[in-house]
Amino acid sequence: MRAVADIATVASAFRLPGEFVSAAPYGSGHINDTFAVHQRCGRETRRFLLQRINERVFRDPVALMGNVSRVCAHAQERLRASGRDDAPRRALTLVPTKLGADWHRDEHGGHWRCYLFIEGATGHDVVRDAGQAREAARAFGAFQALLADLPGGRLHETIPGFHDTPSRFAAFRRALEADVHGRAAAATPEIAFALAREGDVSVVVDALAAGVIPERVTHNDTKLNNVLLDDVTGEGICVIDLDTVMPGSALYDFGDLVRTSTSPAAEDETDLAKVEMRLPMFEALVDGYLSAADGFLTAAERRLLPAAGKLITFEIGLRFLTDWLEGDVYFKVRRPEHNLERCRTQFALVRSIESQLPAMEACVASRSR
Repeated sequence: MRAVADIATVASAFRLPGEFVSAAPYGSGHINDTFAVHQRCGRETRRFLLQRINERVFRDPVALMGNVSRVCAHAQERLRASGRDDAPRRALTLVPTKLGADWHRDEHGGHWRCYLFIEGATGHDVVRDAGQAREAARAFGAFQALLADLPGGRLHETIPGFHDTPSRFAAFRRALEADVHGRAAAATPEIAFALAREGDVSVVVDALAAGVIPERVTHNDTKLNNVLLDDVTGEGICVIDLDTVMPGSALYDFGDLVRTSTSPAAEDETDLAKVEMRLPMFEALVDGYLSAADGFLTAAERRLLPAAGKLITFEIGLRFLTDWLEGDVYFKVRRPEHNLERCRTQFALVRSIESQLPAMEACVASRSR
């Protein structure tokens, strides 16, 4: 962690009003270093958000910032054109450097960016009720709608193959065949579960390749804490954490909402009886998402929304299982079987989704145009 004095030096590279007062770590993110910077502007103090990009995760920060710059600028333009007088609250706004760039490189080679701070809205780590699920889904649908006509060509893939489920399955097979740590025997039921669903993994990539569904600009990390909810009204105000915004399918974003919002259990819950896909939460997600996205979604995309929830949940479980077989090389673990426990939780949610797919499909059909 960098000293506050160093943060003051970095902050001075940006066009911030007033004088630097202080800075402190901010938020619950685990990838980038994030600081709330306080600037004295006359009689008031204003906050700004300063972030150092984690180059170990994002190997090409310049390309990443190219994406973020385009997305922020277009979202603001669309909001202003629609007559919104609160556009800076509805989409992230980059603060330029004093040299006019959208990011700054410090003397150590670190890449930094600065955002306007959105006051009066908060991110939440746990979905409390259906209302929050509905607002999160509506916000992500609105985010996709803002970017549906993004000009300038295809965005960079900040993490290539991020949701290429067939490639994830191939990596799982390689890890299983190698079994370099002799762990396969401890995961026999989970391995059998995964192998039995190999035929499901290509549903979205095949539809994209065949042109059945279009490629879109997607967020790719649609958990609740990546939406700021208004502190008074509870409305989904602004989608944040844009590092994984890249080309993909709208189904990926909705599928991850299902994975992260419909079960009351933690991602690593060991009591699998607590893991379930709650249909009322799914209905809230559909209501919120389609209220913002139904205008641009195709019939094929709407039809695949329930399957997307199963696919993304299975994909994440498969990644946990692969990492377990490979010796816990990717995900941080806090106990010896942590990745295997995470895998079991995801696969339990897949089972719950599978048992309710007809009801989920009926829910989507009843709410589609």
